[in-house]
Amino acid sequence: MTRHLARLTASAAAAVLLSTGGALAQGGEIVIGVQCDRTGATQTVGVFFCPGNHDYVAVINSKGGVEGRKIRAMEIDHEYKVPQGVESYERHKKEGAVSILLYGTPHTQALAAKLAEDKIPGTSPGFGSAASADGKRYPYLFPVAATYWSQAAAAVKFTKDKLGGNLKGKKVAYLFYDNPAGKEPLPILEDLAKLEGFELRTFAVPAPGVEMGAQVLDITQRYRADFVIAHLFGRSPSVSIKEFKRTGYPLSKVVSFVWGSAEADIEAAGGGAVAEGYNTMQFAGVGSDYPIHNEIRELYKKEGKGPPKEMASTVYYNRGIFHMAVHIEAVRNALKAKGANAKITGADVKEGFEKIKGVTLGGLMPPLEITPEDHEGGGWVQIFTVKGGKLTKNSDWFRAYPEVIKKHIEADGKKS
Repeated sequence: MTRHLARLTASAAAAVLLSTGGALAQGGEIVIGVQCDRTGATQTVGVFFCPGNHDYVAVINSKGGVEGRKIRAMEIDHEYKVPQGVESYERHKKEGAVSILLYGTPHTQALAAKLAEDKIPGTSPGFGSAASADGKRYPYLFPVAATYWSQAAAAVKFTKDKLGGNLKGKKVAYLFYDNPAGKEPLPILEDLAKLEGFELRTFAVPAPGVEMGAQVLDITQRYRADFVIAHLFGRSPSVSIKEFKRTGYPLSKVVSFVWGSAEADIEAAGGGAVAEGYNTMQFAGVGSDYPIHNEIRELYKKEGKGPPKEMASTVYYNRGIFHMAVHIEAVRNALKAKGANAKITGADVKEGFEKIKGVTLGGLMPPLEITPEDHEGGGWVQIFTVKGGKLTKNSDWFRAYPEVIKKHIEADGKKS
């Protein structure tokens, strides 16, 4: 047994279900597969994100489960390696998982065809392919949160609002990690530049993204950008914050996509005082004052424990709650349709995803509405800004240029 498979929890290993194709025993527990990275290249996300998954399941199970059925969240650490991710998927399938929480864009791309073939729905919030929002073309893949295309559109709208409601003649810089994910928003940004009449110039940051003094100098001293849209990963967001601060460029004129928007990025940059004014995009709420946090704290208290330390990193922890919550709601919808004690399959849960509407967890989640056509759920984001050293809510949930996004999704579909 490989090391990552050995990370299966004791309870998971003790309760192996040998059914295949996403089916499970009648009336028994329901298995949801959880891919995670607590030890690999993106462990700085996983160590907070994945505990959020499990704490949400613990709350649900403490209240009797979903329609009376307990949930088993079966986590496998794939170390952010694609072969291990594919292997973990096969293990989840064998153990009867009716849905899979995916983790990583390359893993999502590698598993997209398998999900459809096996009829098991998988989710990729904030990563994966933007085109997979098309539910007819990707029936078993669900972004469930704003894709990079929707994030680009929202960033342009935020920029427009910050610059007085008119972008004509303005200079906008796009600072991005030079990989496929970093390049994915370019068609949307280029289209919106023509639509809104602003000048767009792109600045690529090569891997590993820890050197960008030259790019920031170009943006601030030569190009003299009116606003910066950043799409960076790993350590590079913190490097960008420090470089903009060093050149004297106001961070209030920078907005980051979702993977440069965590407390960890701000801390790595030197703390809230350094990052003051920095605008971050979020697909789940920030902070630990939502009703679900009180339920989690109460659960830990009953066990004689303090709140989980991971809760302090609220951006990633809350995204973990969000990610599991959409699966729980899909299972709930499937059980309501088939009967509480019925055998449900991945196909049933897929239909359950396509009925999710109005589940907000007291504001932690956006007003998602997932349909057979729209697996993104609307493309909603919020902006939180560093004020007084803390991430502070700057906007309500919003989405932007849905007609432009729709046009590109339809155009992408015609390529195949």
